[in-house]
Amino acid sequence: MKRRNFLKHTAAGLAMPHFIPGYGSKLLSASSWVRLLANSNNEHGRVLVLVRLDGGNDGLNTVIPLDQYDKLANARPQVVIPEQNVLALDGYDTVGLHPVMWGIRDLFNEGKIKVVQSVGYPNQDFSHFRSSDIWMTGADADEVLSSGWAGRYLHYEYPNFPADYPNADMPDPLSLQVGGNLSLAFQGPLTSMGMSVHNPEQFYQLVGGYDGPVPDTPAGDLLAHVRTIMRQTNLYGDVVTQAYEQGANLGNYPDGNRLAEQLKIVARLISGGLKTPIYMVTMGGFDTHDNQVVGDNPAKGEHAVLLGLMSEAISAFVRDIELLGHAERVLGMTFSEFGRRIKSNDSFGTDHGAAAPMFVFGQPVEGGVLGDTPDIPANAGWNDNVAMQFDFRSVYGTLLKDWFCVPEEDLQSILFQDFQLLPILNNPDCLPTSIHDRNQLAGRQLLQAWPNPFAERTRIRFTGQGRALVQVFNGAGQLVATPANRDFPEGEHLLDWDSGNLPAGNYYIRLQMGAFQQVEMVVKIG
Repeated sequence: MKRRNFLKHTAAGLAMPHFIPGYGSKLLSASSWVRLLANSNNEHGRVLVLVRLDGGNDGLNTVIPLDQYDKLANARPQVVIPEQNVLALDGYDTVGLHPVMWGIRDLFNEGKIKVVQSVGYPNQDFSHFRSSDIWMTGADADEVLSSGWAGRYLHYEYPNFPADYPNADMPDPLSLQVGGNLSLAFQGPLTSMGMSVHNPEQFYQLVGGYDGPVPDTPAGDLLAHVRTIMRQTNLYGDVVTQAYEQGANLGNYPDGNRLAEQLKIVARLISGGLKTPIYMVTMGGFDTHDNQVVGDNPAKGEHAVLLGLMSEAISAFVRDIELLGHAERVLGMTFSEFGRRIKSNDSFGTDHGAAAPMFVFGQPVEGGVLGDTPDIPANAGWNDNVAMQFDFRSVYGTLLKDWFCVPEEDLQSILFQDFQLLPILNNPDCLPTSIHDRNQLAGRQLLQAWPNPFAERTRIRFTGQGRALVQVFNGAGQLVATPANRDFPEGEHLLDWDSGNLPAGNYYIRLQMGAFQQVEMVVKIG
């Protein structure tokens, strides 16, 4: 059996710290990081920036279906954008953009925006919490997953993490979220694969060594001391701080724009050599049940403000990345947990809906519009929704294959199903030797299982000496078996695991020997 086939689904991890002032954990010695800082420039590594529009963006007022305009105006007379105000797109007369989205419009006309129409999933759940979980994990509507799609990819890409990490190929955090708590999208099968900073102010406090005022009391003195100690022991903070200090911003970002401030930080970290492959930034406020528009001018209102901020932030980020010389290796994507209903409500707003457009942005995209304009019923009712054209996991799969060079035959180990791939990127070009293969050689592979997939039994092989805990978890993160929890002599060890009456599905074998952990995904077939 080839080593690659043994390792294909292998992953491992210890919980990485959330990057929040006042909390952290010392995973590695400071000298380990310092020795590798000189190798931290990522001249060829690709970066994906995820822009979350929290609340459920109204896609029909974002990308307006001009060829369906009369029916749209009949369905939402209170909120529809006046046709004369819609921004035209070069080469397309069937769609246009909200009139505040000048920045996105200009990028589109330059071929740097791909509009993917009507993205969603079957059997839409209209709950913010549940639908967000579905988008973050890549689950079906009737399925609950405890790991995120990006976390599973990072496990696939860096299979021995954290054993022998950091190393010369990957000395930096695997993912970074700015502007919110760490997303479920970055949760691996058994461990977090990312770090977060809740807001830009906290980020600047850390990189500047300033923690904000504390009370002039003994409790305040204690708080200041704790902050200092935790900052010193948060070694990921040291790496990010150095990248920030080495980086720069060359573009102009608007003032008072929270999303732009987050993207400005991301651009500077990229320019400073941080090799983190996936970032996430967040913009809230899109749950526009009421006052979405101003009554006497539907082109203005809360939604217009949000779209204007989003457009100018993404435009500033793309321009900055271009000036910094990283345009060929940085890609971005917007997403929201759902769209809004076709018909407006009686409060100058719209209610939770189904599918909505996504924007993929950056120089690497194949510009234009993918898909047809949504079909609007002549007499839309309260429950009518935009019909899904593309499953959101098709977008994920496309970016994993064409951007991060995951072989198509390996996508199912990350997304758990086969999804159609889409023409989003312009001439995707992956390295002859995959990054995944190189990363597998970067660390020590101590855990394997064969056969995989298996029908009833599989053999677990591991190498090491000392007390070994071997556990098996199902896809929901529940412990279903403990094949071993005892001392082993030095050498290679074999364990037979009989899955018994457990249902078919994905399982994770976890090996822990002291501080060392590795995880391998195995698949039981019916």
